[in-house]
Amino acid sequence: MSTEQVVCPHCLAVNRVPSERLKDDPKCGKCHKPLFVDHAIEANSAMLQKFMQKSSIPVVVDFWASWCGPCKMMAPIFNQAAGMLKGEAQLLKVNTETEQAISAQLGIRSIPTLIVFKNGQEVGRTAGAMNLQNLIQWIKQFTNQ
Repeated sequence: MSTEQVVCPHCLAVNRVPSERLKDDPKCGKCHKPLFVDHAIEANSAMLQKFMQKSSIPVVVDFWASWCGPCKMMAPIFNQAAGMLKGEAQLLKVNTETEQAISAQLGIRSIPTLIVFKNGQEVGRTAGAMNLQNLIQWIKQFTNQ
């Protein structure tokens, strides 16, 4: 039986979850809150680092800014995708205006930029807004690896 490491979006504890139980609404062993939420998680640099380094499931990060029209257009779509992909991936949002250092470190040059991390490694990147169908399709290619 294989297990996955999942970071709790509430207390940031790292949890081991049997792979076949990921879609059963697992709870955090520390804070007992759900490990998967039905919306994108607002993350700062420290949270992002924890998710990037400790998660074995895909972590999809939307780098955005409040003044960006396409970012605003894609925000509800990204939140909807987070709910649809519960148990397959965790979706985070990072504001490039408040988290400039991590944005520079990761080479964010345009927004919105989406990056997928798995087991501490970047496995996918794309720039530009997407509709829900294209977003889900793009993410799914990383959930089945």
